[in-house]
Amino acid sequence: MINKESSSHIDYVLLLTIGMLLLTGILILADVSAVLSQEKFGKPTYYLLHQLFYGIIPGLIIGFIAYKINLFFIKKYSWIFVFFTLVIMSFVFLPKMGVTSGGATRWLNFGFFTFQPSEILKLTFIIYLSTWLSKRIEITKKTKSSKKYKKPKTWVKVFIPFLAIMGVIIILLTLQRNLSTLMVILITGGLIYFSASTPLIQIIIIFLIILLVALLLIKFFPYRLNRVMLLLDPLKDPMGLGYQLKQSLIAVGSGGILGLGLGNSYQKFGYVPQVISDSIFAIFAEETGFIGASLLVFLFLFFLWRCLYLAKKTNDLFSRFYIIGFSSWICIQAFINIGAMIGIVPLTGIPLPFIGYGGSHILVELIGAGILLNISKSIKN
Repeated sequence: MINKESSSHIDYVLLLTIGMLLLTGILILADVSAVLSQEKFGKPTYYLLHQLFYGIIPGLIIGFIAYKINLFFIKKYSWIFVFFTLVIMSFVFLPKMGVTSGGATRWLNFGFFTFQPSEILKLTFIIYLSTWLSKRIEITKKTKSSKKYKKPKTWVKVFIPFLAIMGVIIILLTLQRNLSTLMVILITGGLIYFSASTPLIQIIIIFLIILLVALLLIKFFPYRLNRVMLLLDPLKDPMGLGYQLKQSLIAVGSGGILGLGLGNSYQKFGYVPQVISDSIFAIFAEETGFIGASLLVFLFLFFLWRCLYLAKKTNDLFSRFYIIGFSSWICIQAFINIGAMIGIVPLTGIPLPFIGYGGSHILVELIGAGILLNISKSIKN
């Protein structure tokens, strides 16, 4: 099961980039969470230690296993991974197991910690779709090259099954009222499908469906429409619906060019809601200024560029699709989180990858990074 095949070296540029994102997250969280930890638990390190012991350390351990394991094993059991994820996602609706917060039921209660299974779905979905699509594309390529067969029916063999998979995910995440995760998964899935050189008309249909799903969910859940309308007038309800956005903009604006200095944020003292999770970028921008915030954004963009560079160099379809899927997931989520803090994207409650507080998301991200680095070993630079 462990990968013993000869391969080139790991992509150290990618490893360093991920390491810098993770280290930045630890330093930011240590700074931002100290006040809240002291206030709630009487010690300044509670949230930092919780992130380390329930997210980062387990993520590094499992991520290292994912880095060493044979990719054939991952591909062979990809359908089991995603099926298991969909099953445990349904457990959130069971009494005493599901945890409801903010009107949404998305978490499982394991007694001494809670876990959000939809975070696992982001990774297992990418693994499964990359495996499934690479097999389907290989089949259609063989069919095209053979004179015995007519043009492959990609609508029946690829497109319709793809929509069926997406449909199941739409239903489950809609029931959990988790539009942000649903949009990340749908867009990521659409980009993977697009990278498979599928017919343009199918790509257009997929993104029209994504748009339609988003519009319907906004229509039937008015609070989402209010978040969208808030972008047009951030000061419309400054002490109510617009409070978080207003305080985030104050934090970002207060940072100026160079920032107030690490540890010198004013907004983290109870002014910005969700200061250690959803709004952590706003505090980072306040303390490090435009330069620090720009460097963090550049780090995510550099991560995306490096991944696309590796995807272009590999001839293995699974590897290409996975790299595109994983990098899209991380960077789309980063764009949504940062965009929400500066008022160009509606507030969603989606965490900043590798940075924001939350054991569930950082655990899964590190596992996904392990697979990514595993793939990078087989790509000659």
